[in-house]
Amino acid sequence: MKIAILGAGNMGLSFSKSFLKYDLIKPENLHLITRNESKFSKISEEFPKSKISTFDDVKQLEADLIIIAVKPQDFQHVAENFKFQLQENQMVLSIMAGIKIEKIQKLLNHPWVVRAMPNSPTLLGMGITGYTSAAGISFSQLINIERLLNSTGRSVYLENEELLDGVTALSGSGPAYFYYIVDAMIKAGVEMGIDENLSKLFVQQTMLGAYHLINNSDKSLEELIKDVASKGGTTEAALKTFNENNFKDILKDGILNAEKRAKELNG
Repeated sequence: MKIAILGAGNMGLSFSKSFLKYDLIKPENLHLITRNESKFSKISEEFPKSKISTFDDVKQLEADLIIIAVKPQDFQHVAENFKFQLQENQMVLSIMAGIKIEKIQKLLNHPWVVRAMPNSPTLLGMGITGYTSAAGISFSQLINIERLLNSTGRSVYLENEELLDGVTALSGSGPAYFYYIVDAMIKAGVEMGIDENLSKLFVQQTMLGAYHLINNSDKSLEELIKDVASKGGTTEAALKTFNENNFKDILKDGILNAEKRAKELNG
């Protein structure tokens, strides 16, 4: 299989690394396409055997799969300024937030589109990707796409494309929500007089341990909270403050706003 990545940024390159790590593609069959030559040196250090081009240099694209990894705000401009024509047998995989399959098909004048929404832990092979596809794409073609997506973590197929904006808000943007909470906890530790590095250690290990408890316990989240929050104790005092300030509602509203923005990106 030959793969071209349109937009060799963080996500496009993380996908490329996963494909190579699991021998799903040969380095010489990977074509990385970026906006300008300033990134060539850095990219070539990581992908010395792969072809690297700018958008303007590509007159013909020899690839079985074309992964579109440009920013959604830039897609229309990029699509309208391609100097190559997509071939009938080429498959397109979009990992852009918000841009719907119908719009991608229209701007590319091409029917075979799979739309996916990964998240940043794909950098470590621990991501999760929701994906859906245009009508007419065969089961065997989807299996090939899923095999590639699973090299970056896990993937879930969605029949309803409308749900992908929710996935974008929930898991695509999700890592930033956890970073935000972790940052607040570390800063609280510093305010209490704990050294910043030590505070970071306590918070990160607590987060890691809590994750494993969720994964390895049959208890609900409410039960796990109750296990920590004894009556009249310290945890209860913290939770009371969170509830009085509607922390859950604030977090939920933020996620719903992220979904709204994902829908807006389609124009």
